[in-house]
Amino acid sequence: MSSKSYVVLTYKFQKVGRRWTAYCEELGTATFGRSLPEAERHLDEAVSLHLDTLEEVGEIERFFREHNIQLHRTKPEKDILVCMPLDQSVFVQPRIQRVPEPSAA
Repeated sequence: MSSKSYVVLTYKFQKVGRRWTAYCEELGTATFGRSLPEAERHLDEAVSLHLDTLEEVGEIERFFREHNIQLHRTKPEKDILVCMPLDQSVFVQPRIQRVPEPSAA
């Protein structure tokens, strides 16, 4: 495949009862786990599957455009500022994700 680009995604985690819910703000991908690390692992897998599927069906560029997801040609710095309303019950984590660079078609 072609070279890679990067996107910055926002992961949100919240404890609900005995489970942790996990949600990717930009993709709308969600899952859960019995612990925070398990929920994060499950969300990483779900996000990868979501992005792989978008690439396989040729919709990744359109999806990013329609959801205002910015592509970066170089890897963004690790010091990423996330601005969201304060909610003490939600843990927010930025995530840098490699994605295929859209074709120049």
